[in-house]
Amino acid sequence: MYNLPPRIADRLDSGQFANLHTFLVVARYRSFSKAAEELCLTSGAVSHRIKRLENALGMDLFVRLTRQIALTSDGERLFSILQRTMSELAAALAPASEEQVEGRITVYARPSLAACWLVPKLADFAGKFPGVSVDLRVGNEPIDFRTRNIDLAIDYTRGPFPGLISYKLMDESVAPVCSPSYAAEHSLVGSPANLVDCTLLHDSLAWNNASHDAEWALWCDQHVPEATTNRRSFTFDRSDLCITAAENHLGVAMGRKHLVQSHIENGTLVLPFGPFSEASPYSYYLVHQPEDLPRRAGVFVEWLREIARSSSS
Repeated sequence: MYNLPPRIADRLDSGQFANLHTFLVVARYRSFSKAAEELCLTSGAVSHRIKRLENALGMDLFVRLTRQIALTSDGERLFSILQRTMSELAAALAPASEEQVEGRITVYARPSLAACWLVPKLADFAGKFPGVSVDLRVGNEPIDFRTRNIDLAIDYTRGPFPGLISYKLMDESVAPVCSPSYAAEHSLVGSPANLVDCTLLHDSLAWNNASHDAEWALWCDQHVPEATTNRRSFTFDRSDLCITAAENHLGVAMGRKHLVQSHIENGTLVLPFGPFSEASPYSYYLVHQPEDLPRRAGVFVEWLREIARSSSS
Protein backbone atom coordinates (compact mmCIF):
# COMPACT_ATOMS: atom_id res chain seq x y z
CA MET A 1 0.00 0.00 0.00
CA TYR A 2 1.42 3.39 -0.95
CA ASN A 3 2.23 5.93 1.76
CA LEU A 4 -0.02 8.96 1.89
CA PRO A 5 1.73 12.32 2.08
CA PRO A 6 1.63 13.62 5.66
CA ARG A 7 -0.74 16.45 4.73
CA ILE A 8 -3.37 13.97 3.50
CA ALA A 9 -2.73 11.38 6.21
CA ASP A 10 -3.36 14.00 8.89
CA ARG A 11 -6.76 14.72 7.38
CA LEU A 12 -7.92 11.09 7.39
CA ASP A 13 -9.66 11.29 10.77
CA SER A 14 -12.18 8.74 12.06
CA GLY A 15 -14.93 10.38 9.99
CA GLN A 16 -12.90 9.97 6.81
CA PHE A 17 -12.43 6.27 7.50
CA ALA A 18 -16.21 5.98 7.51
CA ASN A 19 -16.17 7.83 4.20
CA LEU A 20 -13.62 5.33 2.85
CA HIS A 21 -16.08 2.55 3.64
CA THR A 22 -18.81 4.51 1.87
CA PHE A 23 -16.51 4.89 -1.14
CA LEU A 24 -15.86 1.13 -1.14
CA VAL A 25 -19.59 0.39 -1.33
CA VAL A 26 -20.26 3.04 -4.01
CA ALA A 27 -17.33 1.78 -6.10
CA ARG A 28 -18.58 -1.79 -5.80
CA TYR A 29 -22.05 -0.91 -7.12
CA ARG A 30 -21.01 2.02 -9.36
CA SER A 31 -24.15 3.63 -7.95
CA PHE A 32 -24.90 6.18 -5.20
CA SER A 33 -28.49 5.00 -4.85
CA LYS A 34 -27.64 1.30 -4.44
CA ALA A 35 -24.88 2.17 -1.98
CA ALA A 36 -27.36 4.30 -0.05
CA GLU A 37 -29.73 1.33 0.24
CA GLU A 38 -26.99 -0.91 1.65
CA LEU A 39 -25.73 1.77 4.06
CA CYS A 40 -29.23 2.88 5.12
CA LEU A 41 -28.48 6.46 4.09
CA THR A 42 -29.97 8.89 1.62
CA SER A 43 -28.29 9.30 -1.76
CA GLY A 44 -27.52 12.87 -0.78
CA ALA A 45 -25.72 11.74 2.38
CA VAL A 46 -23.66 9.25 0.37
CA SER A 47 -22.75 11.94 -2.17
CA HIS A 48 -21.76 14.30 0.66
CA ARG A 49 -19.48 11.67 2.21
CA ILE A 50 -17.77 11.04 -1.12
CA LYS A 51 -17.26 14.77 -1.68
CA ARG A 52 -15.69 15.12 1.79
CA LEU A 53 -13.35 12.24 1.02
CA GLU A 54 -12.38 13.70 -2.36
CA ASN A 55 -11.66 17.05 -0.74
CA ALA A 56 -9.50 15.41 1.93
CA LEU A 57 -7.53 13.38 -0.59
CA GLY A 58 -7.30 16.19 -3.11
CA MET A 59 -8.43 13.99 -5.99
CA ASP A 60 -11.57 13.13 -7.93
CA LEU A 61 -12.66 9.54 -7.33
CA PHE A 62 -15.68 9.37 -9.66
CA VAL A 63 -16.72 10.74 -13.02
CA ARG A 64 -20.35 11.76 -12.66
CA LEU A 65 -22.19 11.00 -15.88
CA THR A 66 -25.84 11.63 -16.78
CA ARG A 67 -27.28 8.36 -15.49
CA GLN A 68 -24.30 6.58 -14.02
CA ILE A 69 -20.92 7.05 -12.44
CA ALA A 70 -17.49 5.66 -13.29
CA LEU A 71 -14.26 5.47 -11.34
CA THR A 72 -11.40 7.77 -12.27
CA SER A 73 -7.89 6.32 -12.48
CA ASP A 74 -7.29 7.50 -8.88
CA GLY A 75 -10.60 5.94 -7.88
CA GLU A 76 -9.65 2.62 -9.48
CA ARG A 77 -6.33 2.67 -7.63
CA LEU A 78 -7.96 3.42 -4.28
CA PHE A 79 -10.68 0.81 -4.85
CA SER A 80 -8.08 -1.86 -5.59
CA ILE A 81 -6.10 -0.95 -2.47
CA LEU A 82 -9.16 -1.01 -0.22
CA GLN A 83 -10.34 -4.37 -1.57
CA ARG A 84 -6.90 -5.86 -1.03
CA THR A 85 -6.67 -4.37 2.47
CA MET A 86 -10.09 -5.70 3.51
CA SER A 87 -9.19 -9.15 2.19
CA GLU A 88 -5.90 -9.14 4.09
CA LEU A 89 -7.65 -7.92 7.24
CA ALA A 90 -10.21 -10.72 6.99
CA ALA A 91 -7.41 -13.25 6.60
CA ALA A 92 -5.52 -11.78 9.56
CA LEU A 93 -8.57 -12.02 11.82
CA ALA A 94 -9.38 -15.58 10.79
CA PRO A 95 -8.19 -18.59 12.82
CA ALA A 96 -4.45 -19.05 12.44
CA SER A 97 -4.43 -22.82 12.03
CA GLU A 98 -4.79 -23.90 8.42
CA GLU A 99 -5.53 -27.45 9.56
CA GLN A 100 -8.79 -26.24 11.13
CA VAL A 101 -10.14 -25.04 7.79
CA GLU A 102 -12.69 -27.51 6.47
CA GLY A 103 -15.61 -27.67 4.08
CA ARG A 104 -16.46 -27.47 0.40
CA ILE A 105 -16.32 -24.49 -1.95
CA THR A 106 -17.70 -24.17 -5.46
CA VAL A 107 -15.64 -22.28 -8.02
CA TYR A 108 -16.84 -21.26 -11.49
CA ALA A 109 -14.17 -20.55 -14.12
CA ARG A 110 -13.61 -20.11 -17.81
CA PRO A 111 -12.92 -23.59 -19.26
CA SER A 112 -9.55 -22.79 -20.81
CA LEU A 113 -8.17 -21.06 -17.73
CA ALA A 114 -9.34 -23.98 -15.59
CA ALA A 115 -7.80 -26.62 -17.87
CA CYS A 116 -4.51 -24.91 -18.69
CA TRP A 117 -3.72 -22.90 -15.56
CA LEU A 118 -5.85 -23.64 -12.49
CA VAL A 119 -6.24 -27.43 -12.44
CA PRO A 120 -2.48 -28.12 -12.76
CA LYS A 121 -1.94 -26.04 -9.59
CA LEU A 122 -4.70 -27.50 -7.41
CA ALA A 123 -2.45 -30.18 -5.92
CA ASP A 124 -0.56 -27.36 -4.18
CA PHE A 125 -3.80 -26.09 -2.63
CA ALA A 126 -4.84 -29.60 -1.58
CA GLY A 127 -1.49 -30.10 0.15
CA LYS A 128 -1.81 -26.85 2.10
CA PHE A 129 -5.49 -27.16 2.99
CA PRO A 130 -6.36 -30.88 3.16
CA GLY A 131 -9.70 -30.19 4.84
CA VAL A 132 -11.08 -28.09 1.97
CA SER A 133 -12.77 -29.72 -1.03
CA VAL A 134 -13.14 -27.81 -4.30
CA ASP A 135 -16.05 -28.28 -6.67
CA LEU A 136 -14.87 -26.73 -9.94
CA ARG A 137 -17.48 -25.83 -12.56
CA VAL A 138 -16.61 -24.40 -15.97
CA GLY A 139 -18.53 -22.49 -18.58
CA ASN A 140 -18.54 -19.52 -20.93
CA GLU A 141 -21.76 -17.98 -19.65
CA PRO A 142 -21.62 -14.62 -17.87
CA ILE A 143 -21.23 -14.81 -14.10
CA ASP A 144 -24.58 -14.80 -12.30
CA PHE A 145 -24.51 -15.54 -8.58
CA ARG A 146 -28.32 -15.33 -8.46
CA THR A 147 -28.84 -18.46 -10.54
CA ARG A 148 -25.65 -20.41 -9.80
CA ASN A 149 -24.80 -21.94 -6.47
CA ILE A 150 -21.17 -20.83 -6.47
CA ASP A 151 -18.83 -19.18 -3.96
CA LEU A 152 -16.21 -17.74 -6.32
CA ALA A 153 -15.85 -17.07 -10.03
CA ILE A 154 -12.84 -16.45 -12.26
CA ASP A 155 -13.43 -14.55 -15.49
CA TYR A 156 -11.44 -13.18 -18.43
CA THR A 157 -12.86 -9.70 -18.85
CA ARG A 158 -12.46 -5.97 -18.41
CA GLY A 159 -15.06 -5.71 -15.63
CA PRO A 160 -16.57 -3.88 -13.87
CA PHE A 161 -18.70 -6.05 -11.59
CA PRO A 162 -21.42 -3.83 -10.08
CA GLY A 163 -22.55 -5.04 -6.67
CA LEU A 164 -19.78 -7.64 -6.42
CA ILE A 165 -16.26 -7.73 -5.01
CA SER A 166 -13.54 -8.34 -7.57
CA TYR A 167 -9.77 -8.64 -7.63
CA LYS A 168 -7.58 -8.50 -10.71
CA LEU A 169 -5.56 -11.70 -10.61
CA MET A 170 -3.37 -11.34 -13.69
CA ASP A 171 -2.97 -9.31 -16.83
CA GLU A 172 -2.57 -11.25 -20.06
CA SER A 173 -0.50 -10.97 -23.23
CA VAL A 174 -1.02 -12.71 -26.55
CA ALA A 175 0.93 -13.93 -29.56
CA PRO A 176 0.36 -16.41 -32.40
CA VAL A 177 1.45 -20.00 -31.68
CA CYS A 178 1.69 -23.16 -33.77
CA SER A 179 3.52 -26.45 -33.88
CA PRO A 180 7.20 -26.39 -34.93
CA SER A 181 6.45 -28.39 -38.08
CA TYR A 182 3.60 -26.06 -39.12
CA ALA A 183 5.89 -23.06 -38.68
CA ALA A 184 8.53 -24.69 -40.85
CA GLU A 185 6.05 -25.83 -43.52
CA HIS A 186 4.68 -22.29 -43.95
CA SER A 187 7.97 -20.40 -43.42
CA LEU A 188 6.45 -18.46 -40.54
CA VAL A 189 9.47 -17.75 -38.34
CA GLY A 190 10.06 -14.02 -38.52
CA SER A 191 7.56 -13.64 -41.39
CA PRO A 192 4.08 -12.70 -40.15
CA ALA A 193 3.05 -11.78 -43.71
CA ASN A 194 2.97 -15.52 -44.48
CA LEU A 195 -0.06 -15.87 -42.21
CA VAL A 196 -2.22 -15.07 -45.24
CA ASP A 197 -1.60 -18.64 -46.45
CA CYS A 198 -2.30 -20.28 -43.07
CA THR A 199 -5.33 -21.67 -41.31
CA LEU A 200 -6.31 -19.46 -38.37
CA LEU A 201 -7.75 -21.08 -35.26
CA HIS A 202 -10.37 -18.95 -33.47
CA ASP A 203 -11.76 -18.98 -29.94
CA SER A 204 -15.28 -17.77 -30.69
CA LEU A 205 -16.03 -17.10 -27.00
CA ALA A 206 -12.79 -15.45 -25.96
CA TRP A 207 -14.72 -13.07 -23.69
CA ASN A 208 -18.31 -12.01 -23.17
CA ASN A 209 -19.94 -10.82 -26.40
CA ALA A 210 -16.78 -11.43 -28.44
CA SER A 211 -17.05 -11.96 -32.19
CA HIS A 212 -15.83 -15.32 -33.44
CA ASP A 213 -12.51 -13.83 -34.65
CA ALA A 214 -12.11 -11.09 -32.02
CA GLU A 215 -8.66 -12.09 -30.75
CA TRP A 216 -7.15 -12.44 -34.19
CA ALA A 217 -8.77 -9.22 -35.39
CA LEU A 218 -7.12 -7.25 -32.56
CA TRP A 219 -3.68 -8.74 -33.23
CA CYS A 220 -3.84 -8.56 -37.02
CA ASP A 221 -4.97 -4.95 -36.94
CA GLN A 222 -1.60 -4.09 -35.40
CA HIS A 223 0.60 -6.52 -37.33
CA VAL A 224 -0.87 -8.11 -40.48
CA PRO A 225 -4.24 -6.57 -41.43
CA GLU A 226 -4.49 -8.65 -44.59
CA ALA A 227 -4.40 -11.91 -42.61
CA THR A 228 -7.96 -11.37 -41.39
CA THR A 229 -9.18 -12.11 -44.93
CA ASN A 230 -8.02 -15.73 -44.72
CA ARG A 231 -10.60 -17.97 -46.35
CA ARG A 232 -9.73 -21.00 -44.25
CA SER A 233 -10.25 -21.09 -40.50
CA PHE A 234 -11.44 -23.38 -37.74
CA THR A 235 -13.53 -22.06 -34.87
CA PHE A 236 -13.86 -23.47 -31.35
CA ASP A 237 -15.60 -22.19 -28.23
CA ARG A 238 -12.56 -22.70 -25.99
CA SER A 239 -9.01 -21.42 -26.21
CA ASP A 240 -7.58 -24.72 -24.96
CA LEU A 241 -9.16 -26.49 -27.95
CA CYS A 242 -7.38 -24.01 -30.22
CA ILE A 243 -4.15 -24.91 -28.42
CA THR A 244 -4.73 -28.64 -28.94
CA ALA A 245 -5.54 -28.06 -32.61
CA ALA A 246 -2.37 -26.01 -33.07
CA GLU A 247 -0.25 -28.70 -31.37
CA ASN A 248 -1.65 -31.17 -33.87
CA HIS A 249 -0.62 -29.05 -36.88
CA LEU A 250 -4.07 -27.75 -37.88
CA GLY A 251 -3.08 -24.09 -38.01
CA VAL A 252 -2.06 -21.04 -36.00
CA ALA A 253 -3.83 -20.13 -32.75
CA MET A 254 -3.81 -16.89 -30.80
CA GLY A 255 -2.01 -17.96 -27.65
CA ARG A 256 -2.55 -16.37 -24.26
CA LYS A 257 0.69 -16.51 -22.31
CA HIS A 258 -0.72 -17.94 -19.07
CA LEU A 259 -2.47 -20.71 -21.01
CA VAL A 260 0.27 -21.76 -23.43
CA GLN A 261 3.49 -21.13 -21.51
CA SER A 262 3.92 -24.79 -20.51
CA HIS A 263 3.39 -25.86 -24.14
CA ILE A 264 6.07 -23.42 -25.28
CA GLU A 265 8.46 -24.72 -22.62
CA ASN A 266 7.96 -28.38 -23.57
CA GLY A 267 8.37 -27.61 -27.29
CA THR A 268 4.95 -28.66 -28.61
CA LEU A 269 4.23 -25.04 -29.58
CA VAL A 270 6.45 -22.25 -30.84
CA LEU A 271 6.17 -18.47 -31.12
CA PRO A 272 7.02 -17.91 -34.80
CA PHE A 273 6.95 -14.11 -34.54
CA GLY A 274 8.74 -13.62 -31.26
CA PRO A 275 7.77 -13.37 -27.58
CA PHE A 276 4.52 -12.22 -26.01
CA SER A 277 4.74 -8.48 -26.62
CA GLU A 278 1.08 -7.63 -27.27
CA ALA A 279 -0.90 -6.83 -24.12
CA SER A 280 -4.43 -8.20 -24.12
CA PRO A 281 -7.17 -5.65 -23.39
CA TYR A 282 -8.65 -8.24 -21.00
CA SER A 283 -7.45 -9.61 -17.65
CA TYR A 284 -8.32 -12.43 -15.25
CA TYR A 285 -10.53 -11.40 -12.33
CA LEU A 286 -11.64 -13.21 -9.21
CA VAL A 287 -15.19 -12.29 -8.23
CA HIS A 288 -17.49 -13.02 -5.31
CA GLN A 289 -20.57 -11.63 -3.62
CA PRO A 290 -20.17 -8.77 -1.12
CA GLU A 291 -21.01 -10.92 1.90
CA ASP A 292 -18.10 -12.04 4.07
CA LEU A 293 -16.61 -15.25 2.72
CA PRO A 294 -16.44 -18.35 4.90
CA ARG A 295 -12.92 -19.20 6.03
CA ARG A 296 -12.64 -22.10 3.58
CA ALA A 297 -13.33 -19.74 0.64
CA GLY A 298 -11.08 -17.04 2.10
CA VAL A 299 -8.03 -19.31 2.14
CA PHE A 300 -8.72 -20.29 -1.47
CA VAL A 301 -8.86 -16.59 -2.43
CA GLU A 302 -5.53 -15.86 -0.75
CA TRP A 303 -3.93 -18.96 -2.27
CA LEU A 304 -5.23 -18.07 -5.73
CA ARG A 305 -3.94 -14.50 -5.52
CA GLU A 306 -0.54 -15.79 -4.40
CA ILE A 307 -0.14 -18.22 -7.31
CA ALA A 308 -1.35 -15.49 -9.68
CA ARG A 309 1.40 -13.20 -8.39
CA SER A 310 3.91 -16.02 -8.90
CA SER A 311 2.67 -16.63 -12.44
CA SER A 312 2.99 -12.95 -13.30
CA SER A 313 6.51 -12.49 -11.93
